[in-house]
Amino acid sequence: MKRIVIVGASAAGLTAAETLRRRGWDGHLTLIGDEPHPPYDRPPLSKRILTGDWPAERAVLRSPHELARLEADLHLGQPATALDAAGHRVRLGCGENIRFDGLVIATGVTPRRLPGTDLAGVHVLRTLDDALALRAALLAAPRVVVVGAGFLGTEVAAAARAMGLEVTVVEPEPVPVRRPFGERIGALVADLHRAHGTRLRCGVPVRRLRSADGRVTGVELGDGTTLPTDLVVLAVGATPATGWLTGSGLRLGNGVVCDAWCRAAPGIYAAGDVASWHNPHFGTRIRLEHRMNATEQAVAAAGNLLGDATPFAPVPYFWTDQYDTRIQAYGIFPPDADLRILSGDPSNGHFTAAYGHRGVVVGVLGWNAPRELRMLRRLVVERALWTAVTDAGLCPPLTVDRCGGWTPTAWSTGPPCPRTRCTRAGSPGAG
Repeated sequence: MKRIVIVGASAAGLTAAETLRRRGWDGHLTLIGDEPHPPYDRPPLSKRILTGDWPAERAVLRSPHELARLEADLHLGQPATALDAAGHRVRLGCGENIRFDGLVIATGVTPRRLPGTDLAGVHVLRTLDDALALRAALLAAPRVVVVGAGFLGTEVAAAARAMGLEVTVVEPEPVPVRRPFGERIGALVADLHRAHGTRLRCGVPVRRLRSADGRVTGVELGDGTTLPTDLVVLAVGATPATGWLTGSGLRLGNGVVCDAWCRAAPGIYAAGDVASWHNPHFGTRIRLEHRMNATEQAVAAAGNLLGDATPFAPVPYFWTDQYDTRIQAYGIFPPDADLRILSGDPSNGHFTAAYGHRGVVVGVLGWNAPRELRMLRRLVVERALWTAVTDAGLCPPLTVDRCGGWTPTAWSTGPPCPRTRCTRAGSPGAG
C-alpha cells in the first residue's frame, strides 16, 4: 500500500492521518478537505467561539509546523465530488483525479434545512465560517428563535442567552433532547433553560417562516401563532455527507455502511459522523455524531487499513455544556430504555442515572457529576445486569482507591456495583 487518501480534513481525517504516520506508514498521503481552513475542532463553535470567549484560531487542532510533519499533500478548499471505488480514484471539484491504494472517508455531515428558509437572517451552524457569521449577527442584539432543541439548538440558545439576547426555542417534541435522553431528563433541560430566561415552545412544529424583502421577520408555528424575530437558527439535525459517493458502488444508508472493522469495501474505510457500522459491544448498527467517536473511530479505521483486523466496539462518550451545567454520558440510549436515578438529586442539579435495555445497562448519564460518572462507566463496559441497579439496597456506593480499584464505602442504596457476576443476596449481578 503506497498511496492512502483521506477525504475529510476535520478531527476524524486528521486523526487518521496522524495514526498512519505514528504507526510508521511512510507512503504517499493525501488529505482532502472542502473547507479552506486547516483542521479545527467543532464542539467550541456552538459555545466559546459563538460567545466570543475564544478567538477563531484557538479552535485549530494543529499548528502549521505540526501539519507539515505529516508530510501529506493537503487539498484544502477542494471538495471531493466523486469516487470510483473499483478504479481506486477520487475526483476533486477542480476535475483532478487522485489515485489511492487505501481510502479513509471522513466527510462528516451537513445540516438539514427546512423548505422556504433561504432567507437573510436564517443561519445554520456546522462550520467555522457558520459560527463566525452567526456570532456577527448575534452581536446586533436581535430577537433570536432557535428551531430545534437537540444538543446543538440548546447549546446555541444557552450561548445567545449568555450574550444577553432574547431567545425562544421551538421544538416539535414535548421536551428538549428527548432523543437520546428521554422525557424525564428532557424536562430537566427545559427547566434549566427557563431558569436562565430562555422561552420554550415545545410540542409544536414550525409551519413556515415569514419574511419581508428577503429577510426573515417571524416564525409561524403549527398552532397558528407567529414569533416575531430578527434571526433564526436552524438546528434540525444533519445528514451524512455522502452525496459525492452516489454511483460509487459503496453501500449508503444513514451514512457509509461499514462492517465491524469500519470497512466499507476492500481498501476503503470510514470514520466519524459519516460512518455507520456494526458495534459488536451493543450488537447493533450505530452512527454517531460525537467528537470523541470521531477520534476513536479514525484510529481504528486507520489501524484496520494497515491490517489490524480489530473490531471497533467502543462505549461512546459525549457531553454538552449549557449555562453552568455539564451533562455527560457513556453508552447508547435506545428510545425504549428504562431510566433509574443512581445518586444525587435532580432537583439539586447534581445526579447520575443509568439506562437499561433488554436486561443490561446500556448507558449512564451524569449531570454535573464527572467523577461519579467515570466510575459508573464500567456498568456499560461490563454489561451489568439491570437488576444490579434496580434492586435497591444491594449495592454500595463506590469510591476509587489509589490503585484505581473499586472500594465499597457502605452498604446502602446507591450507585451499583460494576461487578456483574456476583450473587449477593441471591440477586445475580448485585453486590
